[in-house]
Amino acid sequence: MGVVITGSYDGNKRMLLRHAPSGTEIRTAAPVDNNGDGSSFSPTDLVAGALGACMTTIMAIIAERDGIDLTGMHFRVEKEMSASPRRIGKLILEIHLPSALSEESRGKLERGARTCPVHHSLLPEIESEPSFIYDIG
Repeated sequence: MGVVITGSYDGNKRMLLRHAPSGTEIRTAAPVDNNGDGSSFSPTDLVAGALGACMTTIMAIIAERDGIDLTGMHFRVEKEMSASPRRIGKLILEIHLPSALSEESRGKLERGARTCPVHHSLLPEIESEPSFIYDIG
C-alpha cells in the first residue's frame, strides 16, 4: 500500500500538503520567477530538498548499522531551472561529512547514497551527481 499525501489550494498560488500517516503539513508557494510570491518552498524546491534528505538519510541508515559516526553531516543543494520546457535542469548537491572517516567507510557511504530512490526517479537529463566533501572535524 502506498503513502497518501493530500493537497489543498490556499489561494494566491499556495498549497497545503498533508502527510496522511503522520499528519505533518508543509506549505508550498509558486516561486517569484513563476508569478508567485516565493513565500515558501516551491514544488521543485521540495524535489531538491528531497534529493539531499534521501541521500543523507540512506547514509545515516548505513552509519547506524555499521557504527559509523556522522556527527555534523549536512548538505547543501542548489537548484537550477531550465526554461524550455520549464523544469529542474540541475541539482548541485554537496554532502559534508566528517574528515576522520576511513576510506572504507567513505566508499560504503557514497555507494549507499547513490542508491537513493529520489536520485533514481529524476530524469536522466537532470544533472544531479553529488559531491562528497570530507571537511567536518
